[in-house]
Amino acid sequence: MSKQMRSEQMSRMRGGAGFIAALDQSGGSTPRALAGYGVGPDAWRTEEEMFDLVHGMRTRVMTSPAFDSRRILAAILFERTLDSQVEGRSTADYLWGVRGVVPILKVDKGLEEEADGVRLMKPIDGLDELLAKAAEAQVFGTKMRSVILRADPKGIKALVAQQFEVANRIMEAGLVPIIEPEVSINAPARPGIELLLLSALTSQLDQLMIGREVILKLTLPSVANFYSGLIRHPQVVRVAALSGGYSREEANRRLTRNPGMIASFSRALLEGLRAEQTDEEFNAMLDGSIESIYRASVA
Repeated sequence: MSKQMRSEQMSRMRGGAGFIAALDQSGGSTPRALAGYGVGPDAWRTEEEMFDLVHGMRTRVMTSPAFDSRRILAAILFERTLDSQVEGRSTADYLWGVRGVVPILKVDKGLEEEADGVRLMKPIDGLDELLAKAAEAQVFGTKMRSVILRADPKGIKALVAQQFEVANRIMEAGLVPIIEPEVSINAPARPGIELLLLSALTSQLDQLMIGREVILKLTLPSVANFYSGLIRHPQVVRVAALSGGYSREEANRRLTRNPGMIASFSRALLEGLRAEQTDEEFNAMLDGSIESIYRASVA
């Protein structure tokens, strides 16, 4: 990636108005995404056919007139989407070169079983090779997710430490990591979890080398403006919010109570889109969804 392109993408991510579209459903979540789109498991026989179907859905989203850089800053991609094409161009090249949307790559390989109230990331085999491929494809950054289920100080500290350990490897490769320590919206004692998470994140951020910057993707907090200190942290490019299972209406409502956070929605973004819709119906639904999420992100 040229220095000029990286500077343009960083400027968009740091100060642009809009939100991050999460289009990174992987093997485990793809059947759910297709079901929400009105495509059941009888529509495919092999994993390859399943991924072709979900790429078709993503392509329909990315090529829609509603999917524009005026409201969308970036899109998070699954690795197979990165390897695929949209309108004859590599997906990352299409996003940035045609749509002006910054491409980001999901790099985690799923979650370990619960221990100490959290689900850590599984080892990311081949991470260095994946990062090299992403850099060659002119991808700006990465995303990796782990999950917090209970207010266990030991588990939360270990989870955040793991995220930053991998994030430092990503930054060494010249990419900007999105760190996503999701707090389950069904977790008991969520305010206590969020206090522990805030402390662990702040500690790790304060230890980052000068010049290293990350994006945080967090569950919308129980208390409005709870993450305002993270938003102002000098080594945080942006703080994004995941929808976490909330409906789009509820996620947007909660987001507007947290100025400075922007959306990075997946299910909430795709809510209401169906395979059988005409292009006119599909584009109108997507436009309404994007507009509502954009408004909540800039509120």
